[in-house]
Amino acid sequence: MTSMIAKRVIITGATGFIGNHLARILISKGVKVFTLVRTGSDLKRIPTGAIPSEYDGDISSLISIVSNIKPDVVIHLASCFIARHTHADINNLLDSNLKFGLQLMEAMSLAGCVKLINTGTAWQHFENRENDPVCLYAATKTAFENLIEYYVRVKSFEVITLKLHDTYGPNDTRGKLINLLLSAALNGTDLDLSPGEQKINLVYIDDVVNAFLTAMEHFKEMKPGSHLRYMVASDHPMSIKEMVHIVEQTIEKKVHANWGARNYRDREVFIPATFYPTLPDWNPFVGLSQGIKLICDSMSDV
Repeated sequence: MTSMIAKRVIITGATGFIGNHLARILISKGVKVFTLVRTGSDLKRIPTGAIPSEYDGDISSLISIVSNIKPDVVIHLASCFIARHTHADINNLLDSNLKFGLQLMEAMSLAGCVKLINTGTAWQHFENRENDPVCLYAATKTAFENLIEYYVRVKSFEVITLKLHDTYGPNDTRGKLINLLLSAALNGTDLDLSPGEQKINLVYIDDVVNAFLTAMEHFKEMKPGSHLRYMVASDHPMSIKEMVHIVEQTIEKKVHANWGARNYRDREVFIPATFYPTLPDWNPFVGLSQGIKLICDSMSDV
């Protein structure tokens, strides 16, 4: 199915959790996957079959890479995520979340490649407002969407921005809460948590990958000079307390949670954003209990 839409795809962020899974699935479907990697990146984290191209930070090298590949679709996943920034993080946030993406779009424009799937975050929409970023990371995501608009309006780009909620799955090294809960329960250790009333919207990695595949299919119906935005979210947001209860029920072990030992963050998200519609023709299939079992199965295979 996907190979009919895109025979050649560039993925940024293929060494990351989502990008790695997406690259492997596209390769299995017969898509030729090219990855952009920064100089010095660990190439062992790139899936077998993906073709890496080294980006040295200079736009000239990026223009050459994209012109040579001439991708049908570019999937932009690379970003710098920092929930609470310090002044030392500013340059990295700007370079990763704005400069690199801007260089990429310019290289695409010069190569005649106009189809882009951009990755946003639900954190751009604090208390479900259109433009109210939770943190500076989310603010850079919103700023990048403004840069996208130039290429949509002037260069006739076709762009789909997928706004991700919380993603999880096996072999995730990002320190996500679900992994911390499972580790604490399985090892019998205490875990300091907030009071736990805030709600979270969890989407399993296989469903996240399917969202990107579905978005690629939507290019069939898109017109030049258009930018569509969708949420990638489940229908069942739950509080952290509910999440802990499901973990305990699923693995039949107690989570020794120290409720209230940690304060809520500044601008804590208590209700996940639903500002944009959920991606059409896509539904998540893996519930949290099943996702937990899949994570545990992967741990037992190690």
